[in-house]
Amino acid sequence: MNKKGFLRKTKQREVILSVLRSTKSHPTADWVYQEVRKEMPNISLGTIYRNLKILTEMGEATELSYGSTYSRFDGNAEEHYHFVCESCDNVFDIDMPIIEELEREVEAKMGVKVSRHRLEFYGKCEECLAKETEQKKNLAN
Repeated sequence: MNKKGFLRKTKQREVILSVLRSTKSHPTADWVYQEVRKEMPNISLGTIYRNLKILTEMGEATELSYGSTYSRFDGNAEEHYHFVCESCDNVFDIDMPIIEELEREVEAKMGVKVSRHRLEFYGKCEECLAKETEQKKNLAN
């Protein structure tokens, strides 16, 4: 941090954020590392992890952890919901407005002040459902 308490922009951080924002796949740190190395071959995995943490703390990215052994990162820092496929582990953004009434309901019920919320939906994605249907069709023949 500099004297005013702000983090200075670094080329590494800019490249990492650019990589994150160039994909909708909600990648792992390892995937980000492989992509950033295409532009910065000497960058270390530790640098990737440190900068992902900083970008998350700055509100430029979001860390998504679903109880697995690794986190995924989202370059879209706007509040939004996610769908997690339980078959292929892909994570998808859900294009729908945040339900602010839910926050008011929790505030009224709990006597707290909600600043934001995160909501995930779980199931099978369209692609996995199609594969499952195709497999069932093949077994029936």
